[in-house]
Amino acid sequence: MQILPIKDLRDTNKISDLCNETNEPIFITKNGYGDMVVMSIKTYEEKLERIEMYEAIIEGLQNVNDGKIKNGPSAIEELKKKYDL
Repeated sequence: MQILPIKDLRDTNKISDLCNETNEPIFITKNGYGDMVVMSIKTYEEKLERIEMYEAIIEGLQNVNDGKIKNGPSAIEELKKKYDL
């Protein structure tokens, strides 16, 4: 994890190189306190993709809990009963 003071943002090439080399966010401090995070576009897109995947998983689990989705064998058994198969 990289933590840099805000004054280091003056060297944009250094920050860009760090972002792209580490593929991790860089935490910027101001007066000794966390102020912002800088990351490469690649890292941002990867993290956003991961968040979207987690959200889809949570939505799927919620649908299962709400009874909106059934597992395959249960669904087949219900159809067999419904259509006398």
